[in-house]
Amino acid sequence: LSSSSGSAQPGGTASTTVNTQTTSGSAQTVNLTATGLPSGTTASFNPASVTSGNSSALTLSVGASTAQGTYQITVTGTGSTTHTATYTLTVGTGGPGNQDPPDVSVANVKTHLSQFQSIATANGGNRRSTGNGYLQSVSYVEQKLQAAGYTVTRQTCSVSYCTSGAGPNLIADWPGGDANQVIMSGAHLDSVSAGPGINDNGSGSATLLEVALTLAQKNPTLTKHVRFGWWTDEEQGLNGSEAYVASLSSADRSKIKVYYNYDMVGSTNGGYFINNITTTGASFLKEFYDKLNLQPEENTEGANRSDDASFRNAGIASSGVAAGASAIKTSAQATKWGGTANRAYDSCYHSSCDTTSNINDTVLDRAADAAAYAIWKQAVGGTTQPRDFSLSANPGSGTVQAGSTATTTIGSTTTNGTAQTVNLSASGLPTGATASFSPASITSGGSSTLSIATSPTTPAGAYTVTVTGTGETATHTTSYALTVQGTSGGRTFTNDTDYQISDYSNTQSSITSTATGTAASPVKVSITISHTCAEDLDIWLRGPNGTWYVVDAYGGTTCTQYGTRTFSVPVSQQAAGTWTLDIEDVYAGDTGFLDSWSITV
Repeated sequence: LSSSSGSAQPGGTASTTVNTQTTSGSAQTVNLTATGLPSGTTASFNPASVTSGNSSALTLSVGASTAQGTYQITVTGTGSTTHTATYTLTVGTGGPGNQDPPDVSVANVKTHLSQFQSIATANGGNRRSTGNGYLQSVSYVEQKLQAAGYTVTRQTCSVSYCTSGAGPNLIADWPGGDANQVIMSGAHLDSVSAGPGINDNGSGSATLLEVALTLAQKNPTLTKHVRFGWWTDEEQGLNGSEAYVASLSSADRSKIKVYYNYDMVGSTNGGYFINNITTTGASFLKEFYDKLNLQPEENTEGANRSDDASFRNAGIASSGVAAGASAIKTSAQATKWGGTANRAYDSCYHSSCDTTSNINDTVLDRAADAAAYAIWKQAVGGTTQPRDFSLSANPGSGTVQAGSTATTTIGSTTTNGTAQTVNLSASGLPTGATASFSPASITSGGSSTLSIATSPTTPAGAYTVTVTGTGETATHTTSYALTVQGTSGGRTFTNDTDYQISDYSNTQSSITSTATGTAASPVKVSITISHTCAEDLDIWLRGPNGTWYVVDAYGGTTCTQYGTRTFSVPVSQQAAGTWTLDIEDVYAGDTGFLDSWSITV
């Protein structure tokens, strides 16, 4: 068994992988069964029969009435001979977060940082994603996690996402908890080429490693699944995390209930910043800092500059903590947090002096405890919840001419307990339109195609179609925004106003679109910039609905003139409203102007 033990709440599930090997002679068929199950619990194998040398996924569905306790379940493989393996199932009870979050040892975090420093010193002074220093950092984290009992996967980052030669992402899953509800935390493991990157971002990587090891050592009963990620090639444009998110199916993305990012959490003159501080996902981090009367602030400096953006742009709730980079600490911040006003949070940002001497132990310690607090409060303990599911529409909107048909996929996810039958219906259709589902009934976890056929007489306008899923234990809805169009006007808009681009600053230029319906994805963005180092510029596009899209990531080894460049940017939203181009000059030495830009929606 890939994991020989796990835990679940009544009504939840536990899973493991059953592996087989041909130890003598030729391969043979092996039939799999499970015995010793507690009352009300069932076991399923996928597949139920394997050829020796292959594996099967075992899912244990714990009954809602299954009693609390620990059970020894025997997995039997019957071939020409019979062999067994034992799985220990713990069925728990209690309230959410019923166990106190542990204190994470800052001394242990600093031990990991010292190891990262030694690795950098032995490899040209850095841990850049394309170098041996990064690969050795991956191996160090991987070995610690494997020894603690994690299922660890190296994910190669292809050149379609990452810099050529970049090392892998590292993904670690702790066994147990509801696999349909994942609490994920991540940090980028690479440094810039200028230095060892101990604060940026050895601090986040070491913090999460020690949080993960603490979870393994405490081994609490989990109601939700816990996953960690260490990202490659972040310094070249969030590439590793973007590749990971892109590799997930829509169903797997929907299982990640929140992603927490930890980037630069030990800045010497640091503060206490939380990403998306007003959102539900951030509430536990803010709760922890509030208990210490730290008065945390929104992480405006880091907005869209670290790996949480990859998750947020895919519709996954995200938050995280940071201690600040090259921005300047204000007098008010110095008064409430200590440190020096009118000085950068991290004066060694992206520099060779970002060593083990460039760490504030107090800030680092609090960030590590906050990371553990968020996991414990959401994934540890828990009360028995009824079977449940959720619905989603992808895409969530569409535009058609009257007489045409719009389609979308209605997806479903089992959010608690076992899967159930869900019957689908639609309401809120415009006059003359009909809706059909294929199929009309699904098992939660499955999907159906919704087709909305309009008639030539359907009035032009915007309509909200409500899709209702009626299950065995619950009813849920999701919405689809349908736009029926008449004749539309032009769809290219331009802003010719010049804007200065200065070092370490953000320049924004906006365009108001009057086009109707949904923006045609990808939108075409044409940009003319007078700037002697295009590689200094990090360019993003914000749509009318507030979603940010990367246009042109910074990075490179030489400087080239920018000139006029055209990009195709995948989007998912309406065409009408304000589109904003955001240009950040991330390095010193070259400045210029945004001359003009246009967008075709």
